[in-house]
Amino acid sequence: MLRYVLRRLLYAVPIILGVALLTFLLFYSTSTPEQMAVRGLSAKNPTQDQIQAWIVQHGYDKSKSEQFKKHVGEMFLFRFGKSDITGESIGARIREGALPSALVAGLIFSGSVFAGIVLALVAAYYRGTYMDRLITLTCVLLMSIVSIVYIIVGQYTLSKVLKLFPVAGFADGLEAWKFVMLPFIVGVVSGLGRSVRLYRTFMLEEMNQDYVRTARAKGVGEKSILFKHVLKNAMIPIITSVVLSIPFIFLGNLLVESFFGIPGLGGMMVDAITNQDFAVVRAMVFLGTLLYIVGAILTDVCYALVDPRVRLE
Repeated sequence: MLRYVLRRLLYAVPIILGVALLTFLLFYSTSTPEQMAVRGLSAKNPTQDQIQAWIVQHGYDKSKSEQFKKHVGEMFLFRFGKSDITGESIGARIREGALPSALVAGLIFSGSVFAGIVLALVAAYYRGTYMDRLITLTCVLLMSIVSIVYIIVGQYTLSKVLKLFPVAGFADGLEAWKFVMLPFIVGVVSGLGRSVRLYRTFMLEEMNQDYVRTARAKGVGEKSILFKHVLKNAMIPIITSVVLSIPFIFLGNLLVESFFGIPGLGGMMVDAITNQDFAVVRAMVFLGTLLYIVGAILTDVCYALVDPRVRLE
């Protein structure tokens, strides 16, 4: 297995280089160093000398090939440099935002997976009945609502009316739970419809397999079939969808972190895109690519752990 993981990591190097090159070219097609200098300087009407000094200071006076080589070298060493707009250390900002993002994303991720599997098991167990139809209908309704509606309704209902949680903000230590619970509830409910329908499909496909019919013919109960056989075999496609979604959860909670005032990586990415902060954007894209590759490798490893028939060679 170790040889397989090392080989996959080596295969990932060209992918990272390709993504870095694409990001580099796309940014230069939308913005110039002069424009970045004007945004980065605090003066309202900077002189040409100030603009040129800013460009030299940030290394944008060098050729594009030199800039790209330096960028790639620093990324692989996890040296992200400083923001083009604020001048603060990107690495320090990422370390500060990683904990709030990990806390919120981890809770939403674990809660969504647990609730999705439980409701999918209930729907599969009562397949064809009113319970199954009710769960399926509810899932379709949940999928039909835009994510921002959940945020607005959650803030109004749970914060303004019931006053259970703060509307937005974040705090360190044990006080963080008050600010995390509302994003957690909104995040789980907003993604529940898709996950339940997907997991239910996986389980129903397994329940139509020959080994399930054989187990029924031998007199094995439906609960034993569902929990001992169907769930175990349905975990392979479930793992695929779950593990591959990890990078998008950590870097993709843009709306949640922005609306709830969470000082995480999602809000950092939104600010960087809004301000066209190239240094921050390329660092976040690099981390997103790296997380996606790690997620893909973990998916294969989880295959082997869940299903002994799978061998990594």
